[in-house]
Amino acid sequence: MELATRVKSLTPSTTLEITAKAKALKAQGFDVIGLGAGEPDFNTPQHIIDAAKDAMYEGHTKYTATGGLPELKEAVINKFIQDQGLTYTPSEIIVCNGAKHALYTLFQVILNKGDEVIIPTPYWVSYPEQVKLAEGEPVFIEGLESNQFKITPEQLQKAITEKTKAVIINSPSNPTGMIYTKEELKALGDICLKHNILIVSDEIYEKLIYGDSKHISIAEINDDFKKQTIIINGVSKSHSMTGWRIGYAAGDKEIINAMTNLASHSTSNPTSISQIGAIAAYNGTQEPVEEMRKAFEERLTIIYEELIKIPGFTCIKPNGAFYLFPNAKEAASLAGYDSVDDLVTALLEEEKVAIVPGSGFGSPENVRLSYATSLDLLQEAVKRIHQFMDKKIN
Repeated sequence: MELATRVKSLTPSTTLEITAKAKALKAQGFDVIGLGAGEPDFNTPQHIIDAAKDAMYEGHTKYTATGGLPELKEAVINKFIQDQGLTYTPSEIIVCNGAKHALYTLFQVILNKGDEVIIPTPYWVSYPEQVKLAEGEPVFIEGLESNQFKITPEQLQKAITEKTKAVIINSPSNPTGMIYTKEELKALGDICLKHNILIVSDEIYEKLIYGDSKHISIAEINDDFKKQTIIINGVSKSHSMTGWRIGYAAGDKEIINAMTNLASHSTSNPTSISQIGAIAAYNGTQEPVEEMRKAFEERLTIIYEELIKIPGFTCIKPNGAFYLFPNAKEAASLAGYDSVDDLVTALLEEEKVAIVPGSGFGSPENVRLSYATSLDLLQEAVKRIHQFMDKKIN
């Protein structure tokens, strides 16, 4: 049977592919260090686990409203008030099966065939694939490394056509960890307003901010931006709940209603027990969130200094998320490889260190290393990469 045209052009998730290879080698008995997966290495906080466990015994194992439990919507609304000073109504919130599902559903309801979505590079691997699945056209703008991988208003203006429907802003960014300032966001937002372009603001890493940096949602800058923005967020990264699959979208109620209608014919509703856990995540203590953030910041501080000592690796120090995104073009050349992808493959085969090639993020000169693992493993991984380069050069 011939497959549908819409899936023939899809490429597999680079991060999941690398993680699978690393796990396969580990299963064969090799001492593999995986720095590919984008999830915290901490367990979900205990009070969230307890709330979910109690929910099962109390019978919260049935269907819920398609758009999410009213109590969870209320918790999300309170979160926006506390963190960004933004006010939403329940009709402006939809709870989904993870932030990825929220994005997928959004593109399905806003895009017609040929509509363009502007995607800054480097990008999270699923953005262009989801746009293509909705029969849209990804339009890429290169966020230059010299500008901390961020796009400029001039670049955005130049990329806009009569077919442009939306632009994605991911701050803090996966894979770079970079954060847009309020001034940078305002300049981009003004252009979007001028051309009536929807702003898709992916803020899933908002709680993972380091140093003096601050997360700013473009929707909090002014009311006009808020009306033009759909915020995507969730509890996966902030509360180490990746497997629970709870994310949400907030914005224009007409769009949210369309997303809810689509979800009613696809997923029915997010998992009931996971929603109870998410309520506990937002309404309970936030101490575990800060403890994880501090641990990530400590790892970043230590591992960054060791990484930049490796021959051929240069790296801008990130101020958010839990990734390093060094440029490894010179390293690949020094080691005798034609591409960074070849370097990544050799590292896994010879040193059993799994990192993700930047080509999967639209940036073939870079690699992504996740520091969401123990400091001991991180230091051992960097040590192996350094040894690898020393052997290749000498």
